[in-house]
Amino acid sequence: MGCCDAPGLMPIEEALDKLLSPIKPIQTTLSLPLAEALGYVLAEDILSPIFVPPFDNSAMDGYALRLADLENGKMLPLAGKSFAGQPFEGEWPANTCIRIMTGAKIPEGCDAVIMQENTVETDAVIEIQQDDIKLNNNIRPTGDDIKQGDIVLSRGERLTPRDIPMIASLGVSHVTVLHKPKVAFFSTGDELKPLGQPLEDGQIYDSNRYGIKPLIEAFGCEAIDLGIIPDCPATLKETFEKAQQIADVVVTSGGVSVGEADYTKDILEELGQIGFWKLAIKPGKPFAFGELDNAWFCGLPGNPVSAMMTMYVLVQPMLAKLAGHTAWTAPESIPAITKSAFKKGPGRTDYQRGIYSIENGQFVVETTGNQSSGAFRSMSLANCFVVLERERGRVEVGETVQIQLFNSTLY
Repeated sequence: MGCCDAPGLMPIEEALDKLLSPIKPIQTTLSLPLAEALGYVLAEDILSPIFVPPFDNSAMDGYALRLADLENGKMLPLAGKSFAGQPFEGEWPANTCIRIMTGAKIPEGCDAVIMQENTVETDAVIEIQQDDIKLNNNIRPTGDDIKQGDIVLSRGERLTPRDIPMIASLGVSHVTVLHKPKVAFFSTGDELKPLGQPLEDGQIYDSNRYGIKPLIEAFGCEAIDLGIIPDCPATLKETFEKAQQIADVVVTSGGVSVGEADYTKDILEELGQIGFWKLAIKPGKPFAFGELDNAWFCGLPGNPVSAMMTMYVLVQPMLAKLAGHTAWTAPESIPAITKSAFKKGPGRTDYQRGIYSIENGQFVVETTGNQSSGAFRSMSLANCFVVLERERGRVEVGETVQIQLFNSTLY
């Protein structure tokens, strides 16, 4: 054990390995209309059934011509028009040109398009004012974007707003996707009060569920909110039993710290194989993970920042693997120069909340202020985590740290 190792605490790398190694992706699939498939994970590759574009088309508004006709002069009478959806038809006389619009089909025999800014029209005769015209100038060939049979998206990719119109351009109306994991979640504790009700002495509002639900949905899963469960063993056991029957994963916040109600652990150990971990991270030291009879279980800390941080850092990759989202990648670390000091003691990997910006091409970062695990404003103000290594102590202004920009799930 090194001088800065925390006795009895599990490094985050080990925790992630224990979380991910037993998870097997969901295999059940369904066919969805393309318009309803956003956010789902593909169960099979998508191959293009057509060329895109399906025909040679013009990249410019201008005039279609045959380069050979320019050998007789640069004054070409207009022979017709080719618009998008209304291609030129009929015979195309020699030594003439055709008015063409962007995206319109290239007339047979055409080998160049001259943009209209390089022409002058006089009495239906077009003067070409461009020299050194290259073969296939301003012509987008068939299959320039996608070839027939190309794999355009692979199994395991999650469909985004960038993917849907691309698939639509292939004429594909339905896609085969994996079922989204169902995640049931609830908060525990007599001190928790629903929103909109006055607080009594010693009570706080249940904010954690309002962070957990959007994260579950942003992770590509179906969220099932079971509300606030009081500190009652019978009710808690009944809720766990219900949750594991309707969901693939059960997530709770609170009740997993050392010294908290022992019956929570007793119930979980009765219903499955659960490990209660003390992690070498801050915030988020208490964390539970394991398998109930019919579902996976993740127990988050009760402190609001700790709950969100462990959802983001630990539960997110686990749910991505369960969902079959093989294209998921962890946020990258980027070096940044500190504009403020960061308080820290050696022993745990610290995920402090920071605000990054770019100055003169260099990432810089400053603290959001109060880094308490109960101070959620630090998350609201932040746009990145400042990840300070286990062995590191206090960080002064001007030092280099590693930051992880928040991914799209936190926006």
